[in-house]
Amino acid sequence: MKIATFNINGIKARLPALTDWLTESAPDVALLQEIKSVDDAFPREALEDLGYTVETHGQKGFNGVAILSKLPLEDVTHGLPGDDSDEQARWIESTVIGESQAVRVCGLYLPNGNPAPGPKYEYKLAWMQRLEARARDLLADEMPALMAGDYNVIPQAEDAAKPEAWRDDALFRPESRAAFRRVVNLGYTEAFRACTQGGGHYSFWDYQAGAWERNNGIRIDHFLLTPSCADLLTECWIESAVRGRDKPSDHVPVWISLTA
Repeated sequence: MKIATFNINGIKARLPALTDWLTESAPDVALLQEIKSVDDAFPREALEDLGYTVETHGQKGFNGVAILSKLPLEDVTHGLPGDDSDEQARWIESTVIGESQAVRVCGLYLPNGNPAPGPKYEYKLAWMQRLEARARDLLADEMPALMAGDYNVIPQAEDAAKPEAWRDDALFRPESRAAFRRVVNLGYTEAFRACTQGGGHYSFWDYQAGAWERNNGIRIDHFLLTPSCADLLTECWIESAVRGRDKPSDHVPVWISLTA
């Protein structure tokens, strides 16, 4: 089972790029973030024509997450538990039925949090507390499970080309990184770091100041796997070449392969 997470930065602006990528790279499951579309306006037919079942949790003009799957989906839920008043579309999950194993797949778009400190940063940290609670519940369920998407967290200095430039940013502030570590320390495996060590590996490059051309990137798109899911992991990689295509997202796909 090959699963990719991809912040596409607007489904309407990136639909041709997305369909080209799906046709060429053919993930079994794709978790999308920042679709920036309400559910009724999402161009599902173009993706269904490629063989994907489409589930969305959308919001007009902002946020929004989706699951695209060539494999059967069961028990789709929308929204991160813990705050019924939260109207931001940032979480979707479903059970994916593989050939030999079912996997609970959670797609997320964690709040950016800037400017920090401030209300947006407080919302980010509160959202991460809810994420930690959901992570605990997934562990208790004992089904192989993963949480993947744009975490808007730079875990370590080696995950930024210029860490000093991010020192006061919400993505790199110590509170954000500590909240991320608390989730990992529950017993999760950060898939990319389980497979690849060292710096120079990024999943986001800003559109400004030639960041892509200078490789001035950051790694903020992550897979966290429960122990039973980590046992199925065979590979994790970043498809960085996608950033060099025509009219790209500022993010690129991150992939895992599972024996499921």
